[in-house]
Amino acid sequence: MSTQNTAPAAHALSASTRMQHHRRYLMCRPEHFTVSYTINPWMVPANPTDTAVAVRQWQTLYDTYLALGHEVELIDPVEGLPDMVYTANGGFVIDGVAYGPKFRFQERAGEAGPFIDWFRAYGFDTRVPVEVNEGEGDFLLVGDTILAGTGFRSTGDSHREVGEVFGREVISLSLTDPRFYHLDTALTVLDPVEGVADGGPERANIAYLPAAFDARSQAILAERYPDAIHVSDEDGAVFGLNSASDGRNVLISPRAKGFERQLRDRGYNPVLIDLSELLLGGGGIKCCTLELRGATS
Repeated sequence: MSTQNTAPAAHALSASTRMQHHRRYLMCRPEHFTVSYTINPWMVPANPTDTAVAVRQWQTLYDTYLALGHEVELIDPVEGLPDMVYTANGGFVIDGVAYGPKFRFQERAGEAGPFIDWFRAYGFDTRVPVEVNEGEGDFLLVGDTILAGTGFRSTGDSHREVGEVFGREVISLSLTDPRFYHLDTALTVLDPVEGVADGGPERANIAYLPAAFDARSQAILAERYPDAIHVSDEDGAVFGLNSASDGRNVLISPRAKGFERQLRDRGYNPVLIDLSELLLGGGGIKCCTLELRGATS
């Protein structure tokens, strides 16, 4: 069982001092959601799925983002591509530059075109990848640094490529547990950008499940993010880390009870969103959410 870090007293903040940052997201309504193939341990075609329930749960997430003051753009779902709802895998966007996806599995390969076309239509400087990558599923921006996951989906060569596209430091992290096949299932960015809260610096910080990474990656994370929240396997296994944060509000699974307490202790405001139907496809809150940074239209 992982040790759950608690914040040093010097870093404890109240919810009123955490700074909320405006976000712009891309989402896709799960009108064609089903589980008809297996490309991760969560997907069992024999288990029934209910598309109507998936749509209702997704709508709650969409409405919550709007209620919190964020913007949400929509990409049209495509029949025969049930995993398009997981828009985080559809690209990685910084400063108006969109790095498109190149999916590992043939079952998802058809999603790349619609996402790349959408970026171009909405005025992003769109880069078509050479290397296999699954977008923000494996690339997370922390301050000026890109944390990049590998082991199951995105290849190590894509880490070099994404660094060349964005001209930023890339830190490669190796995932070892097939349940956590994308970086965003084992690590969440709580304060994605440096800001100022009540006159003091707001530290870029993360939460993660140490056991999901190899020893080298654990050592890197411990050194670079000493104040990070360490989440238990129990909370990781319900996709508690597949969450979205605006710096103050953190949208998480209602089943991640320990993580919810940890967030409150650090001064964040946990917002509970149930996406249990979409978890049958191996996705959660963050999987359904692609951040559009520096949108130009």
